[in-house]
Amino acid sequence: MQGSNRFLDDMSKLMTNAMGVAQGAKTEAETAMKGFVDRWLADRDFVTREEFDAVRAMAQKAREENATLAARIETLEAAAKPVVKPAPAGRRKKV
Repeated sequence: MQGSNRFLDDMSKLMTNAMGVAQGAKTEAETAMKGFVDRWLADRDFVTREEFDAVRAMAQKAREENATLAARIETLEAAAKPVVKPAPAGRRKKV
């Protein structure tokens, strides 16, 4: 019986080592694939989600500032309308 237990122990160690190697290969393949995808995306000038969100927030702020400034300009223009006096009817320029 001692011999079969040793065989099972050796098989168990072999399977454990094989699983470790497989796990290492899986991790290495994932790392290589991630690097490939990152390089591919960088070559195509895609933006990250963080960059997109930052630019979107800046555009929203600019739109709000433009609306505020447009309202302010309207108020100033309405307040500064010049009063035009009509020219006297009896006077004409000589040509």
